[in-house]
Amino acid sequence: MSLNVAVIVGSLRKGSFSRSVALAVKELAAPRMNLNLVEIGDLPLYNPDMDENTPAPWARFRGEVAKVDAVLFVTPEYNRSIPGGLKNAIDVGSRPYGKSVWQGKPAAIVSVSPGLLGAFGANHHLRQPLVFLDMPVLQQPEMYLSKAGDFIGEDGKVNNEATRDFLKTFTGKFADWIERNRGAGR
Repeated sequence: MSLNVAVIVGSLRKGSFSRSVALAVKELAAPRMNLNLVEIGDLPLYNPDMDENTPAPWARFRGEVAKVDAVLFVTPEYNRSIPGGLKNAIDVGSRPYGKSVWQGKPAAIVSVSPGLLGAFGANHHLRQPLVFLDMPVLQQPEMYLSKAGDFIGEDGKVNNEATRDFLKTFTGKFADWIERNRGAGR
């Protein structure tokens, strides 16, 4: 049976390095995992005043995340942290209080950057809210992908075999992690 995994891409840009990596992981994870990108670009900013009349994009997002076994976050780094759209998606999914769609779902993080640090800051900042939301986060292998322009071609595909092999190893470890931690904390 295939594991159902939501993929949340932190970058809203269609041609982003993060989206390219997410699509490569989706391909490499099959058939053991079925990865589906859950879009965050249409989510209104979280405001508790709107909880009583839930906006349709919030309901769609919460519904898509609620039905999966696990969540993979693929994100760039903005100003040594996570992008605002990603933080908003985390907030939308965690509310209203007591109805978080994140609770107990195993998670993993891939951070992607054209720079040398591989979005290290974003990767570690993202771990903080995930721990609070009771999401067991895969610790090893850590995935900091630096110099993304060197392994993503003009066609938007990961074209470096060493990077593809690393991503394949990562997907196997993540699937093992999901099987060990599915339903933790629920």
